[in-house]
Amino acid sequence: MTEWNKKRNTAHHYNQLAPVYDIQYADEQKTKIETTLEDVSLNKNDFVLDMGCGTGLLLPYIANRVQLLIGIDISPKLLKKAKIHGKLYPNTHILLADADQLPFQSQLFHTVFAITLLQNTPKPLTTLQEIKRMSKNHATIAVTGLKKEFTKDSLIKLLKDAGLGVQKLKTNNHCRDYIAICSRSP
Repeated sequence: MTEWNKKRNTAHHYNQLAPVYDIQYADEQKTKIETTLEDVSLNKNDFVLDMGCGTGLLLPYIANRVQLLIGIDISPKLLKKAKIHGKLYPNTHILLADADQLPFQSQLFHTVFAITLLQNTPKPLTTLQEIKRMSKNHATIAVTGLKKEFTKDSLIKLLKDAGLGVQKLKTNNHCRDYIAICSRSP
């Protein structure tokens, strides 16, 4: 399957799920978000990128704590829901974009979240390299990896191969993902 076919299939899958996504996945996403935020510091001047933002479940947790929050996703129907959540926060912008080819200048973001993203990309290393490109030096990068797609060791290797320093790798019995808190070194 070509990269674009995988991306098109992913967009189609999530477009189909959009009407029930929050009902089906909100609790799981909430667990990942809350576990991730235990180790992520944000400040009022930060520019934050939420890659694979889905319906915008991360927005209420961080939008009021940062200067700018941009959410991107490949599914137009999920983004339609995210835009509704985003209207509550004037510093939030929701965009249709490919996680591997983002329309932003390099080293723009202080913090990047990639929750439930890697297993949906055709080349996770390419995605992580784009995350690194978008991140400022010493940025915090929070990434999850679905346990049935990645072993702990394979996720750590992937993150290191992308040039990210793994600060902490967490697992939670109530979570189907590993949660990695990384930094972007110059």
